Amino acid sequence: MKKFRIRIDPMALEDIQRITDWYNQQQEMVGKRFQDSTIKQINKLAKDPNSFAIRYNEIRCMQVKKFPYMVHFYINEKLGFVDVLAVISTHRNPKIWEEKTKRP
Repeated sequence: MKKFRIRIDPMALEDIQRITDWYNQQQEMVGKRFQDSTIKQINKLAKDPNSFAIRYNEIRCMQVKKFPYMVHFYINEKLGFVDVLAVISTHRNPKIWEEKTKRP
């Protein structure tokens, strides 16, 4: 089984930090739990990113466990990368997902 390298777009890192800060404002340590869960799951993408269905424009999504957020990512099979493009609330309009995760 091929192992992929993970690249997290700076905008996705900003998403994670913004969400972490918001949760920490709501209740102490919830942000840390969100961040730990998200990073742990992103790292698991290195082993089998193809197990997640394509949702739109070759973008796949993975639910963050116990939180209403999805990690949006693209698999570059040729180069062996998983590019994490965004972490977006499941409550947001899907059109926002497409705008936020447009690839150059």
